[in-house]
Amino acid sequence: MADRLLTGDIAPGFTLKDSSGQDISLASGNGSSGNGNGNTIVYFYPAASTPGCTKQACDFRDSLASFTSAGYRVLGVSPDPVRKLATFAENEALTFPVLSDEDHAVAEAYGAWGEKKNYGKTYQGLIRSTIVVDASGRVVLAQYNVRATGHVAKLRRDLKLDG
Repeated sequence: MADRLLTGDIAPGFTLKDSSGQDISLASGNGSSGNGNGNTIVYFYPAASTPGCTKQACDFRDSLASFTSAGYRVLGVSPDPVRKLATFAENEALTFPVLSDEDHAVAEAYGAWGEKKNYGKTYQGLIRSTIVVDASGRVVLAQYNVRATGHVAKLRRDLKLDG
């Protein structure tokens, strides 16, 4: 497992398939990746269509206009296969890309894959995390072990988008 990213680190680049099978990229050292926005919010969630992950995705969907108008794009990343993400995106009317990281290589590079505990059992899995990358590809905010409920509202406050 890679170390967790810190403010000022260069965000690792990646290319992953979205729910429609299209490649979506974040180039290392270039947070905009030619998407027209200066900043990217990359959030990692454990499993599509589960209650917590659905709540979090819908919160991002419902706040997407404010993120976009402030110059952010949102990318959701999970270890789910593209087919499962397609169902999730359609069922929840998601209006931002959800990306498949089946081998969890991107999650590992971002420090979002590691030891978890559930009901006394220890295992390796995805750590719910959010990384904000600026247009130069540098991490401006890294949050790990976030809660699904209320996280988007807290992120909006942290990015000073409320007010």
